[in-house]
Amino acid sequence: MRVDVIDIDDPGDPRVDDFRDLNSVDRRPDVPALPGGRVGKGLVIAEGVLVVQRMIASRFTPHAFLGVDKRLRELADDLMDPSIQGAPFFRASAEVMAEIVGFHLNRGVLGAARRPSVLSVAEVIDHARTIAILEGVNDHENIGSIFRNAAGLGVDAVLFGAGCADPLYRRCVRVSMGHALLVPSARFDNWPWDLALLRDNDFRLVSLTPGPGSVPLAQAVDAAKVAFLVGAEGPGLSETAMRASDVRARIPMSRGTDSLNVATAAAIAFYERVRSGTMDA
Repeated sequence: MRVDVIDIDDPGDPRVDDFRDLNSVDRRPDVPALPGGRVGKGLVIAEGVLVVQRMIASRFTPHAFLGVDKRLRELADDLMDPSIQGAPFFRASAEVMAEIVGFHLNRGVLGAARRPSVLSVAEVIDHARTIAILEGVNDHENIGSIFRNAAGLGVDAVLFGAGCADPLYRRCVRVSMGHALLVPSARFDNWPWDLALLRDNDFRLVSLTPGPGSVPLAQAVDAAKVAFLVGAEGPGLSETAMRASDVRARIPMSRGTDSLNVATAAAIAFYERVRSGTMDA
């Protein structure tokens, strides 16, 4: 192993502070800003063997691990990665680990990484063919699910407009199964006016909406480059964002249903794009 294994018997050991109180609003280490205007650590936390493996493989290089001995052995091959040479693996019992993080962690291992420099929209869309753009999506589980769907259905990047939650929040990373660390993402500086950058790069902007003037989804996905815009549960996309798009598209539905969960709708759009056969054309 390239990591340094350090046994932790005292839950109060300051060396494991990066993993402490993960459920605490006032102290959690995975948010950049804490209540009262205090600056947070803004760390990225990976939970479980698979997510830790994906963190190691990502640009979010872990600087420390906390886990039980069983998970240490399961990760033995991954911990040989040269990028994490010398990083501490704090080995603890399940009981000590529970006291540190604030709850019993069934997954038995955590990785912590500092946030690297943010990517620009221009960097993220370079060479991309299919992109998801989110507006007002503030549910962490929905964002995590969208990343997982994007990874599984060939979407090259996820971009964030106004009103979106932090995609590096611990729950997002967990629900995404670590794909929030692997699928490139960026935030728009000037929403929605920066959408012009995608049009300048030959993307067809497709707003997903059941509203008037929308065409069936299958009619909107056959361009060489496509960017799907999805909005929050309930209100959906803003009219300003939809006016900035090239086409409004709807998912045909039955029984009087007018909308789907945003992650589900995004997955259907991603699959329709795959099914069209134009992603690799």
